[in-house]
Parts: sequence; structure tokens; C-alpha cells
Amino acid sequence: MKTLARERDQAEILARLGQLRPDAVRRWGRMSVHQMVCHLADANRMALGRKSATAPCGLLQRTVVKWVALYAPMRWPPGIVTSPELDQLGMVATPPADFAADLAEVQALLRVMLADARKLTLPHPVFGPMSVRAWLRWGYLHTDHHLRQFGA
Repeated sequence: MKTLARERDQAEILARLGQLRPDAVRRWGRMSVHQMVCHLADANRMALGRKSATAPCGLLQRTVVKWVALYAPMRWPPGIVTSPELDQLGMVATPPADFAADLAEVQALLRVMLADARKLTLPHPVFGPMSVRAWLRWGYLHTDHHLRQFGA
């Protein structure tokens, strides 16, 4: 089970991020690669408490959906809806600026998460309360999902 808690999985994710190019074509979804990079940055800001995100969070999402998403041996499918604050096609998310700078910001935010993972204590907008272990698993899966979206 891959997780950002393992150095080799961290290195894999950072290397795959480094392979992204501004002309990458999406395999599914509506975001451009640059929008996806900004979405990842916003999601990491959310995990660190630097950006708020809201979503309906009921008992089913906090239990069954959370377990399936984080621990079932399957890849996340295309078409998962995100919180409005993280939706690149909405009006609230961080807009793309300079691709290289935005990509460097995602990598820096991941490193901040890893350097002080014990600060990952906030609830997830869909999954509710999350342990550090769950946040690091989510961090790997979320980033992997979007990197696969662009063939990285």
C-alpha cells in the first residue's frame, strides 16, 4: 500500500511531478495540466490548514467511503467531484499563473507536509477526522490519481 509515509513513495511522486509538461494532454476530466497542478497545490494547502474546503460529510462518507477510498486495493476512478474551493473550473480555486512556479509550489507543499506530518490533524471535507497515517495515504492517492490523469 503506497503512502507518503514511505521515502520511496515520496520520491516516486516527486519524480512523477517533475515529469509534468505544460502541454500534457488529459486522459479524462475537464482540467488542463496547469489547472491540475494548481488543484494539487490547493488540496495540499487544505491538508495543511492553509485553505478551507467544504463538502457534505455524512456518516457514510466518514466511514465506508473513507475506508474504500484510502484502503481498498483499487485506483480512484475518473469523475470524482471535489470541494468548490478546490474546483479549478469554479471561481474560488487558485488560478494558474506560471507553470514552472506553480509546479514548484506543489512540490514545496508536499515537502512541508512530509517534514512536519504530525501537523496533519484537520478533518478532511469528505472523509471527516483523519489520522496522520490517513492523510499521508490520501496525499499519495490524490496526487497519483491526478498524475495518471495526465499520463505521468
